[in-house]
Amino acid sequence: MRAEWRACQLGEVCTLQRGFDLPKKDRQVGKIPLIGSSGAIDVHSEKKVLGPGVVTGRSGSIGRVFYIDDDFWPLNTTLYVKDFHGNYPRFIYHLLSSFKLERFSSGAGVPTLNRNSVHGEKVNIPESVEEQKRIVAILDEAFAGIDAAIANTEKNLANARELFESYLSSVFGRRGKDWCEFTLKEVCTEYGRGKSKHRPRNDPRLYGGDYPFIQTGDVRRSDHIITDFSKTYNDKGLSQSKLWPKGTICITIAANIAETGVLGFDSCFPDSIIGLVVDNTKASNSYVEFLLQSVKTVLKAKGKGSAQDNINLGTFEKEKFPFPPLAVQQQVVANAEELRVMLRELEHIYERKLSALAELKQSLLQKAFTGELTAENMENEAREAVI
Repeated sequence: MRAEWRACQLGEVCTLQRGFDLPKKDRQVGKIPLIGSSGAIDVHSEKKVLGPGVVTGRSGSIGRVFYIDDDFWPLNTTLYVKDFHGNYPRFIYHLLSSFKLERFSSGAGVPTLNRNSVHGEKVNIPESVEEQKRIVAILDEAFAGIDAAIANTEKNLANARELFESYLSSVFGRRGKDWCEFTLKEVCTEYGRGKSKHRPRNDPRLYGGDYPFIQTGDVRRSDHIITDFSKTYNDKGLSQSKLWPKGTICITIAANIAETGVLGFDSCFPDSIIGLVVDNTKASNSYVEFLLQSVKTVLKAKGKGSAQDNINLGTFEKEKFPFPPLAVQQQVVANAEELRVMLRELEHIYERKLSALAELKQSLLQKAFTGELTAENMENEAREAVI
């Protein structure tokens, strides 16, 4: 550490204070932002803290750090910097961002961020506010480039996913002369909701046996084929449920609406999932699953509006879907599967890049506040960050 830097505790650099209760009146009036643990959530007519300021989540989204240019009202789910002790506010913002503050959270019920623990954290800071401003300028420039790269990568990722969805929509939208229309029930040998009759459903006496039991989250996490399960039923669990065969198409109708997947093993599931055992003389189960993927947005829209979004068997009762001859279905599946594999490869590349960019930001912060980066070579790090 250079001589013009000093080692101290964070409490000597800034003082964190719990935010205030939710305003009781005129919440929607004025332009003063209400800041919660996840950022600005509303506006108010009164200010509690003069800007610029720094806020972090105390409960809820613990440890996220926000820089507020203007006056604001920090809610009681936050900690805000009450006193910067003469330091540059945006420097303190970057300093707190480097801490991974969630590690200071505690509490068995609802975890909260302990400000006293944060105050005791050892830090190194430049004595000169001008040096603080110089470091901030370099970090801000580097982060602007990194954030632009992140936004571009996220856009490319979204475009790749939209391309796959667009392909599925176009395939099932152009119907040949030999295509027929059927309801889902008409192409299935079994069609209905899963079973989980016992209450409470989480009774431990039902679990720990040899029969896989999947839930809506398992379907959502699947990639066309459901290969993992989070729980198993024992004989008692099976007796109040139903074991669906490998190859069954699963559609979630509550919680994670309209997610689909094909069972890669025999499994039970609750009534928040519809099961389709496709008649292989009429249709391919992979074709039907891709077909349902193509109308996911429509199905989600149909499930909106109730206290808890959901769809049901009635959603599909009269709905007709396009079915070409089996040979054509198999070709559609082959093409869709090839494109899906390409999409997953792109997703892997983009997600690795996003992870690397996030790690780069954290690395720059850590080097900035441990003295490993001088003001001079930090500029080189910043330029390399956006290449």
